[in-house]
Amino acid sequence: MIRLRFKVYLVAGLLALTLTSSFAQTSLTPSSPWGTWLIGTIQLPTGPKKWGGFAEVQGRANGAFSQFFYNELKGGVSYDLDKNFTLTLAGGRYATYDYKALSDGPLNTEKRLWEQLIINQYLTRLKFEHRYRVEQRWFTFRDGTTPYRSRIRYRLNTFIPLNNHTVKEKTSFLSIYDEIFLNPIGPTFERNRLYAGVGYQFDQQWIVQLGWVNQTNYNAANFDQGVFTPLLATGKNNIVIGLTYRLKRSNTPERLPTQPD
Repeated sequence: MIRLRFKVYLVAGLLALTLTSSFAQTSLTPSSPWGTWLIGTIQLPTGPKKWGGFAEVQGRANGAFSQFFYNELKGGVSYDLDKNFTLTLAGGRYATYDYKALSDGPLNTEKRLWEQLIINQYLTRLKFEHRYRVEQRWFTFRDGTTPYRSRIRYRLNTFIPLNNHTVKEKTSFLSIYDEIFLNPIGPTFERNRLYAGVGYQFDQQWIVQLGWVNQTNYNAANFDQGVFTPLLATGKNNIVIGLTYRLKRSNTPERLPTQPD
């Protein structure tokens, strides 16, 4: 009974922290309508030889299931050093449009390559994922400019199975994460992404997740000619729907239902 109460209090505390952080972020940003993120993923779980991979397509809309303006197509390969440490090499293509004039073509396209380390912690009921990523990004804008940028990302993701001790078939779970985006050149603190959602793993292959994400972009404060311009932030709340299909593989260990994005 004591252990059950502890788990309930822990979940309630995490949810309260998530909502508090959400209000803190949206207080920095102007009110905006809800957007939509749709994510479809195919995964090859690691097996006895420790190699795996994924492919993903993603679409985003400025409104609730309307005004689509952005898409991603990406994939990569992974290698398990052991159960708790995974290396990934991946890349993708990203395109941003004016949702009012989709036929005019993208405003910009981006080709991205990244290297990644994931460290997992498996407790009795609580699962943590630490994700470290370094990105190389090549842009092509409509005006013909082709800048290059790099970025560092860190994400702490928490999974809480609700009706089982592990995330397996017929398991409902909570997922809560916060991710920071750092620019080596500046502004150093570029973006924050906060997510909370619920998911259900039907069997060894199908997983669905429904959640909310607040993505806030930051412009650095500056002092120029005696004028101080404070930190500016623009953010948006989004509905997230994710569907994952895992290819069958024998002797697959427990895998967290993480989103590669």
